[in-house]
Amino acid sequence: MIKFIKVDELLHVRNEVLREGRLNLDECRFPSDNNEGNFHLGYFVNDELACIASFHPQSYGEFKGTGYQLRGMATIEKYRGQGFGNQLVNFALVYLRGQKADYLWCNARKKAVRFYNSLGFEIVSPEFEVPGIGPHHVMYVKIR
Repeated sequence: MIKFIKVDELLHVRNEVLREGRLNLDECRFPSDNNEGNFHLGYFVNDELACIASFHPQSYGEFKGTGYQLRGMATIEKYRGQGFGNQLVNFALVYLRGQKADYLWCNARKKAVRFYNSLGFEIVSPEFEVPGIGPHHVMYVKIR
């Protein structure tokens, strides 16, 4: 089941998956977490949070219209490969279409490029390094 959640509910997943448990939970907050128009989604298996993603209004480069950035997409290891991330992003795309967003973009880890490609995203930047995290590409998908 997909639900809109508060940032405090997802910090433990961000830390476990995206930071390998190295940080305290407050260090897993993004500056954009409480921006106007921001929302967080969680995919629950029974009562366990299995997959998360955060979205906030943010344009990218020269793209026209209303853009949203996807940040902090993460799935707990035991739930990977079951399509939960796919369902979460597709839910967000439908929701964002209703919010009149024109596109969604993200800084995708190199190892996640294939996942985002499968959802219709395309690479729109050269590879770049995020210090301490690894290689990334900016990826984009048109919503409307």
